[in-house]
Amino acid sequence: QVQLVESGGGLVQPGGSLRLSCAASGSIFKIYGMGWYRQPPGKQRELVASVTNEGISNYADSVKGRATISRDNAKNTVYLQMNNLKPEDTAVYYCNADVISRATMSRRDAWGQGTLVSVSS
Repeated sequence: QVQLVESGGGLVQPGGSLRLSCAASGSIFKIYGMGWYRQPPGKQRELVASVTNEGISNYADSVKGRATISRDNAKNTVYLQMNNLKPEDTAVYYCNADVISRATMSRRDAWGQGTLVSVSS
């Protein structure tokens, strides 16, 4: 089993910043891409940012210039730094990893439980 645990969400004022973290643990053989998705209230889940295991990143247009994704491969951890937060960034943020489990040697998408980010004054 592979578990992803997010942390760092909370209430932030518009214009503020926050840093989300997601640590993968368990029976991990290899992690390929990692990323962050979000689901605003009443809307579908959408990609925020992703990063390959070589460090190549990709961002949604809505967060370009305001978000930075990074990862520490030694710690199996991915981070999302978001600045100049806007009310429309309010959502549950989910961590995702493309991972091979050591137990099954099968490749699958793993998801965290989500962390709520609320941007409001």
